[in-house]
Amino acid sequence: MMLLYYLLLLICVLISVAFLTLLERKVLGYIQIRKGPNKVGMVGILQPFSDAIKLFSKEQTWSFVSNYALYFFSPVFMFFMSLFLWVLLPYGVGFYDFEFGFFMFLCVISLGVYPLMIAGWASNSKYALLGGLRAVAQTISYEVSLALVLLSFIVLVGEYSLDDFIEFQSSFYLIFFFYLLSLVWVVSCLAEMNRTPFDFAEGESELVSGFNVEYSAGGFALLFLGEYSMIIFMSLIMVVMFLGGPLSLFFFMKVGVMITLVLWLRGTFPRYRYDKLMGLAWKSILPFTLHCLFMYLGLKVFMDIL
Repeated sequence: MMLLYYLLLLICVLISVAFLTLLERKVLGYIQIRKGPNKVGMVGILQPFSDAIKLFSKEQTWSFVSNYALYFFSPVFMFFMSLFLWVLLPYGVGFYDFEFGFFMFLCVISLGVYPLMIAGWASNSKYALLGGLRAVAQTISYEVSLALVLLSFIVLVGEYSLDDFIEFQSSFYLIFFFYLLSLVWVVSCLAEMNRTPFDFAEGESELVSGFNVEYSAGGFALLFLGEYSMIIFMSLIMVVMFLGGPLSLFFFMKVGVMITLVLWLRGTFPRYRYDKLMGLAWKSILPFTLHCLFMYLGLKVFMDIL
C-alpha cells in the first residue's frame, strides 16, 4: 500500500510540474502583454504534453569527449533528489512521519549541489564548467542562510517536523510577527532554486546556458523537471513555515499563491550581478540571520529561566 501511495504522489508531482510550465508561460505572457501558449488544445491546455513528447523524442546529442557515466547520471540524480523531497510532504496518513523533517529537508537539498557540479564537469565544456562552479558557489552560500533562518524558526516553535509547524500556526501566521526573516527565507529560496533574479547557474546571456549547455532531449528534460519540481516543493515549505494552518483546500491555495509569486518575480526583476549576489549572501543576509538566531536563542533561554 505504501508503494501505491508513493506512485500516486509521483504521478501527481509530474502532472503538477507539466502544468506549472504552462502556468509560467501564461503568467509571463500576460506580464509582457501577449497571450502565451494558446494553439495546442483549448487555450493551450495540451502544450505541456506536446513539450514532453517533443523533448523525449528528440535525437540525443553525443559529446565525444565527455565523461559518459557521470554525464548521463547527473540529470537522473537531480530528478531523483527533487522527487525524494516529496517524502516529507505532511500528509499525516499513510506516509512516513519525520520527527526531524526540516533537518531531513536540509540534508536532501544540500545533495542538490552534486548534480550541478557533476553535470558541469562531465560535459567537458568550459562554459558548462563555469556554470557548474557558479552554481555550486551560489547554492552553498545560500544553504547557510537557509539553515540559519530555519534554525531561528525551530527555536521559536520548539519543534522539528512539518506537521508541528502547521499545527503551531492554527490561530496565527508567523509571517505577521517575523516579516523580515520570512523575506530573507524567500530570497534564499529563490537563490537556492536558481530562479530570477538569481538564475546564475543558467546564465544564457553570459554562459550560453550554464551547466546544462551540453544537454538536450531527455537529459535536458530531466534537469528541467527536477528544477520545476523543486519550485513546487519550496513553495510548499514557505507556506508550512510562515503561512501554516490545517491541511485543506485553503492551504494548497496558499501554495499556489507562492508559486505564482515565484513566477511573477521572473517576469518583473532583471538578473542580479554575480558579485552582488555573493555579497548579499555573506555581507547582508548572513549577519542578519546570525543576529536573529542568537537573539531568539537568548530570548528562549531567558524565558526558560523565568
